[in-house]
Amino acid sequence: MKLHESLNYELIKDSIESGDYMGFCIKCGAEHYGVEPDARGYECEECESESVYGAEELLFMIPL
Repeated sequence: MKLHESLNYELIKDSIESGDYMGFCIKCGAEHYGVEPDARGYECEECESESVYGAEELLFMIPL
């Protein structure tokens, strides 16, 4: 699965540490608040695709 180029380890790590329950759209890179840590395929309000994932879930997907 291809991730948006703006998503990187530091961004994901910082969002988890913030405690804001953040998620990111893997298609357009949009940030979303109030997303469950294990979210998969939630709808993105920006690009209307079902590609929002919780930050913790993205840790399993992002190359280190």
